[in-house]
Amino acid sequence: MERTLKNIPGVCPYFDDVLMAGESASVLAERLCAVLQRFREAGLKLKREKCRIGVESTDFLGFRIDAAGIHPSEVKLQTIQQAPTPKSKGELQAFLGLLNFYHSFLPHKAALAEPLHRLLDKQAPWVWSSTQNKAFSAVKSLLSSDSVLVHFNETLPVTLACDASPYGIGAVLSHRMPDGREAPIAYYSRTLSTAERNYAQIDKEALAIVAGIKKFHDFLNGRTFTIFTDHKPLLGLFTADKQTPQILSPRMLRWSIFMAAYSYQLVHRPGKEMGHADALSRLPLPQTEPDPAPACHILAIQDLPDIPLHAGDVAAETTTDRTLSRVLNWVLSGWPVARPGSEFQHFFSRKNELSAHKGCVLWGSRVIIPPSLHSKVLDSLHEGHPGIVRMKALARSYLWPGLDKDIEKQVRSCQGCQESRPEMPQAPVHRWETTYAPWSRVHIDFAGPFQGQVFLIVVDSYSKCLEVVPVSSMTTTRVIRELRRLFATHGLPDVIVSDNGAQFTAAEFQSFLNANMIRHIKSAPFHPATNGQAERMVRTTKEALKRMTNGDWNHRLANFLLCQHTTPTTATSRSPAELRWGRRLTTKLDRLHPDRLAAETAQPKPPGTYSQVNWYGPGTMGVGHLGWQPG
Repeated sequence: MERTLKNIPGVCPYFDDVLMAGESASVLAERLCAVLQRFREAGLKLKREKCRIGVESTDFLGFRIDAAGIHPSEVKLQTIQQAPTPKSKGELQAFLGLLNFYHSFLPHKAALAEPLHRLLDKQAPWVWSSTQNKAFSAVKSLLSSDSVLVHFNETLPVTLACDASPYGIGAVLSHRMPDGREAPIAYYSRTLSTAERNYAQIDKEALAIVAGIKKFHDFLNGRTFTIFTDHKPLLGLFTADKQTPQILSPRMLRWSIFMAAYSYQLVHRPGKEMGHADALSRLPLPQTEPDPAPACHILAIQDLPDIPLHAGDVAAETTTDRTLSRVLNWVLSGWPVARPGSEFQHFFSRKNELSAHKGCVLWGSRVIIPPSLHSKVLDSLHEGHPGIVRMKALARSYLWPGLDKDIEKQVRSCQGCQESRPEMPQAPVHRWETTYAPWSRVHIDFAGPFQGQVFLIVVDSYSKCLEVVPVSSMTTTRVIRELRRLFATHGLPDVIVSDNGAQFTAAEFQSFLNANMIRHIKSAPFHPATNGQAERMVRTTKEALKRMTNGDWNHRLANFLLCQHTTPTTATSRSPAELRWGRRLTTKLDRLHPDRLAAETAQPKPPGTYSQVNWYGPGTMGVGHLGWQPG
């Protein structure tokens, strides 16, 4: 849901609930339309009776939200205020847990609830006296229907007040309103762990600041804010415009580096003016957290794979597209005599080349993709991270005209491609003799260690067909074993080109080549460019695998090899598979053509009907028609 609704302001998704807010009715309507459009593209449906549109307040995740701010839910307020007196530590823990659900609304709970928390100590006997009963009643009345937290506003200054006690830390995130008062956005407190209670007071005060920044990172990152503390010695350690002291404890040094990532102003405020943060620290929430030092916190998120597009998706979007739906109608029923509008000009100029099949508009053998599917198709084209030139060559075999700019934008916006851009090419070297048959001369080399993996690279000089084999060791025995497996599939080559590595100069390797009557050519010492074909493929493999981050090694390697085998090369203008095996390999892009749907989607034809025969011979870039024959 978050991925579906990303980049829409004022929208908060939570599983199957979506909350939308706007400053005015027009802004809300615009955001609502954007959300509904995303749902339509994702195939999601809504229940009308569960939708509330244009209301002034709403209950969401236990809170009531309106223009004034965030309030506790009326139902949960009644549950807390009508709670019976606890009879055991378990019942007291349940009550305090329910109360802690609204800890963000309780700035002064610390002083009032301290007798209740003392009862939860392991060594404390269960004695419910008038002191506990008074605290119990006071805490229930502390939370009322007029409790409110203001909405976060990016245009208002943000302050963070932090304080520490011998056993807890607290922080208050606030807005400084135009009239000068501080309006709370959220409260935070937690209990110190056993080790943290042994900290010096200056370390506890610094811990309160670091923990508060970590807690409210989403509000503070990327903007300037003010930190208030009542511990004046911290101004000499964490002030942003002063040099970090050279003699500093490792803990303080870690926290100083952590805070250097934020833009803040540290201000001393006397303790009597820090009552809201002090109350939170003197009776914090019972949970403890690890040291919030700047260790790497990595969130591993694995996206579910998108369903591949096929001709049915193209046909459905074609009928809803304003331009292509009219083009489809003209292709089927005839073009108008008068020249249509400017958006139809490139279609009108090719009207004799356009055809329609199964709801799709075809330009020759290529499918014209509706604009709504352009991004998904470009992602499929860029799955193996080919460069701009190779991506264009692959796309022109399948897709809509005028896509060159889209491809250039796709590659330039790919972070992986930009991070692994090669350096400037060096001076050209002498070219190898041209081979005239597949698998006549092959170049071999090792790639790696690369991200903990080693690969044996084998490339055919004629077709540029690449084979990448993961190996656990770079020994002669392992090289021979993998080459035997490749030779069983592709046959014996005439020539093998390698460098002067020990694996390739060993007597065992030479005996293997002599037994199969294969000529061995070794590159010049200290000149790896001599074996440039393999060196080029080593770099290509490393760059592609570095850009590809989804899936395990086998998955990434298979995707890369399929892309390499099916993408036309600049040297031959044809794909390696066409030159190596005399045919084009079927990919997901072929499913965009209505004649190339998966076999299981085809319906059996009754006797006497006819079917179209498609052929894919060497050098063909599309579908050829041999005619019609009885089915």
